[in-house]
Amino acid sequence: MTKNIMIVGVGGQGSLLASKLLGHLLLTRGYDVKVSEVHGMSQRGGSVVTYVRYGDRVYSPIIDKGEADLIVSFEQLEAARWIEYLKPEGTIVTNTQKTDPMPVITGATTYPEELIEKMKAAGVNVDAIDALSLAEKAGSSKAVNLVLMGRLSRYFDFPDEAWQEAISACVPAKFLELNRKAFELGRSA
Repeated sequence: MTKNIMIVGVGGQGSLLASKLLGHLLLTRGYDVKVSEVHGMSQRGGSVVTYVRYGDRVYSPIIDKGEADLIVSFEQLEAARWIEYLKPEGTIVTNTQKTDPMPVITGATTYPEELIEKMKAAGVNVDAIDALSLAEKAGSSKAVNLVLMGRLSRYFDFPDEAWQEAISACVPAKFLELNRKAFELGRSA
């Protein structure tokens, strides 16, 4: 059976490293894995979406509406934007951070209020954490991706050593300690 994970965020937030780390981990656990990056205006703070599909045999890298078991979101509005891709029993793991999209920056609209509460009220299983504060506690606001991967790790029954090996394989050595700390903070939050 194929499992589907979407990683959604805004350009420059580290979602590509997160999907690379997850893909590496799943490959080392013996799964067939397909990772597909779908870029919006990623260099300009636009949406970035990555699909990670794994199972005994995966034929397509694409996830359709209603197929995602998990959505990992770097930002609240992105979580809400991609919600229709979530399975009815799926879970959204989201950062509580808000990043204003261009229409909000230009004053054309306002950032929607109480998005997490609205998603929960609609019956969506939402696991929301302040990943930015935890990343800063680990030593860098750029480590939000590893905080979210730490949180995501709670939805898998892989040993911690497997996650640590994937972090070592995907993160440059000079940032390893920081990223391991961010992962742990996300996992134990």
